Amino acid sequence: MRSLIVGSAVVIAVLGLGAPASAEGALEPLVGSAAERVTLSDQVAAAKWGTDSPIEDPEREQQVLDGVAVRAAELGLDAEEAKRIFRDQIEASKLVQRGLHARWSAHPDEQPTERPDLGEIRPELDRLGEAILLQLRDTDELRDGPSCDGRLLSAYVRTAHDLTALHQAGLGRAIPSICS
Repeated sequence: MRSLIVGSAVVIAVLGLGAPASAEGALEPLVGSAAERVTLSDQVAAAKWGTDSPIEDPEREQQVLDGVAVRAAELGLDAEEAKRIFRDQIEASKLVQRGLHARWSAHPDEQPTERPDLGEIRPELDRLGEAILLQLRDTDELRDGPSCDGRLLSAYVRTAHDLTALHQAGLGRAIPSICS
C-alpha cells in the first residue's frame, strides 16, 4: 500500500496532474500543521505516561470538537466538516500516543524521564487548531475540487519524509477527511 501511495505521488509530482500552477502546493501548509499536531502528540503521551490520565478522553475530545464547531462557523466553514476533520486529528494523536506507550512498555530504557504539563501543551494544540481552521478556510474551494485527492497525497509525501514511521502513520490518519 505504501509503495502505491509513494508511486502515485511521484507520478502526480512529475506529471503535474490536474493542477494549475497557482494552486500547486496549496495543501502543504495544512498538511504541515497536521504533521506538527501529530508530533506534538509525543509530549501529550509523555504527560500521560505512568499516570491515571487515559489516552482516550471523550469529555475533552467533545470540548475540542464543540470549540472547533463554533470557530468554524465564525470563519464561514461548515461546522460538521470541520468537526470531522478534527476527529481525524484527535484519532491521529491517539494513534501516536498508543504507539509510544506500547514502545515505552516494551523498552523501559526509552521511557520519558520528564513529564510535561498538559496545561502547557494545550495552548500549542490550540494554536495549531486555529492554524488548521484558517488553512481549511483558505483552501475551501480547492478541497472541494476534483484534484484535491492528488494534491493531498502529494502534500503528504512531501511532508511525511521527515517523520518517523509512527508519525507518518499518524499523519496518514490525520488527513483523510481534508478533501470533501
